[in-house]
Amino acid sequence: MKHVRGPLCSIDVGDRTAETEDVDDVLESFVGGRGVGTKLAHDRIPFDADPLGAENRLYFATGPLQHSTMSFTGRMSATGLSPLTDGLLSSNAGGFLSRNFTDTGYGAVEITGESDELLVVHVTDEGVEFEEVPDLEGATTSEICDYIEDEHGLGVEHTVTIGPAGENEVRFASIMTSRERAFGRGGLGAVLGAKNVKAITFDGDSTREVEIPPLQMDVHREAATSDHIMKRQGTTSVTEFANAVEALPTRYFSELSFEGASGISGDRVEEKKYEKGTCSACAFACKLPTRDEESGLETEGPEYETVMAFGSNAGVDDIVDVMQSNKLCDELGMDTISCGDTVAAYLASEDEFGNVELIHETVEKIAHREGVGDVLAEGVERCHDDLGVGNWTVKGMEFPAHDGRTLNGQGLAFATSNRGADHMYAEFYPYEYPLVDEEQAMDKAGLEGKPPKVIEKENLNAIKDSGVLCKFSRDFVTPDRLETLLDADYEDLLEIGARVIDMERHFNNQRGMDRTDDRLPYDIPEFEDALAEYYDERGWNDDGTVPASAFEGADVAPADD
Repeated sequence: MKHVRGPLCSIDVGDRTAETEDVDDVLESFVGGRGVGTKLAHDRIPFDADPLGAENRLYFATGPLQHSTMSFTGRMSATGLSPLTDGLLSSNAGGFLSRNFTDTGYGAVEITGESDELLVVHVTDEGVEFEEVPDLEGATTSEICDYIEDEHGLGVEHTVTIGPAGENEVRFASIMTSRERAFGRGGLGAVLGAKNVKAITFDGDSTREVEIPPLQMDVHREAATSDHIMKRQGTTSVTEFANAVEALPTRYFSELSFEGASGISGDRVEEKKYEKGTCSACAFACKLPTRDEESGLETEGPEYETVMAFGSNAGVDDIVDVMQSNKLCDELGMDTISCGDTVAAYLASEDEFGNVELIHETVEKIAHREGVGDVLAEGVERCHDDLGVGNWTVKGMEFPAHDGRTLNGQGLAFATSNRGADHMYAEFYPYEYPLVDEEQAMDKAGLEGKPPKVIEKENLNAIKDSGVLCKFSRDFVTPDRLETLLDADYEDLLEIGARVIDMERHFNNQRGMDRTDDRLPYDIPEFEDALAEYYDERGWNDDGTVPASAFEGADVAPADD
């Protein structure tokens, strides 16, 4: 089986020390990316750690496919204990960082401890350097990227950074890379902020070679020649379709469709797109550099989830206003989904849907924890009572689009996800719109026959996140091609994915999470029966915990029955 290579570089930012450690057994067993990060986090973060404390650890890792020249491989993974969900969580980002990370020669990088001064950490194949940067306190994403390029000659493709939101420990703060790309979900930017790390750079010339089969060129060629609508509109291509089938959350989830959807649709985004945008080595080029000529506003995006969160869910029907919200979140370092939903909750409490000036003012206040922003920076689960609105989260994570009240299988997937309400954890919605071939499509209503498919998709996506492979490769990297690329049987890969899921669940179980956390803020017929079937298919206990038998034969500490 193909897997990432190189030692673990463990960096204690409190002691200002770095050491390397052989973790070949972990790399060989868990491929790379999310799998490796989850295994290391599971074994090295104390079960009772404070997400914003020195004992929490943050892991960066790529996968074997970052050693290819294939499309859909310009991504990498970050893993840690989430300040938003209070559970183990992985997030991945695109852009141009991953291959510079592999050039350091490390299989994974671990950040632990807590610095007494604001730092930039420079990671190279020759070692680690710590730079105190007190003057960069409060700097935006662009400002820190400009500083690193000016002072160290390293472009944005070498850098991860946090904005003011991460420094102020906003629970949905992002880690940003390549300026506009985000390790978005779950608040890992606040973890770096709590450690007083403003940025990390990666550079070197010591890639550990991993031979990827020639099939990579077939995938790359097909991605380049495909006439896919995402090349023009990114994920916003689904906006009006989702609206038509009543799966577009509107006005803080009080409605399922938005009368202003055409003003924030894929067509509107395409009108503002001024050049192609892509990730490292990818010919699919689905990213969205956008510009509003009248105002001069430039940003990347918004993608569909941002269109929902700052558009329909906030009662906003002008794409330029959503672009501005997107730009603010990127500069300040926040997840657009969680931030947009939290702002929408505030708008609901104030009866101010559509108030664009208030929206942008509130985003700024959240990032700096000023006024009401200090309350909203805690996220919907922790502030909804204060606002007098419903708790639209799962496990503390705010909802994306693809509403589970209409797409019932996606609703089940939101509930079972160890990461909380995240559409990419199982990525079930394509089967129910449907966005797949007719023979793969499933009726959006009901849950019959769906739990096994949710499990397969969760396991498969765990492997893609370990590979690391973009989810939008689904039409190009079929199961048989995945077998060839990773040199492993598909069922064996799914089993590794299942072990990753088990480790996440076991860690969260030790922090008190169980079946009561696999819940939704709405009813789906036969939900409890489907949840029981899901647990049974996974071999878990009826209360949603992982039994010791799930780890038999695996190099993972057993849970208590």
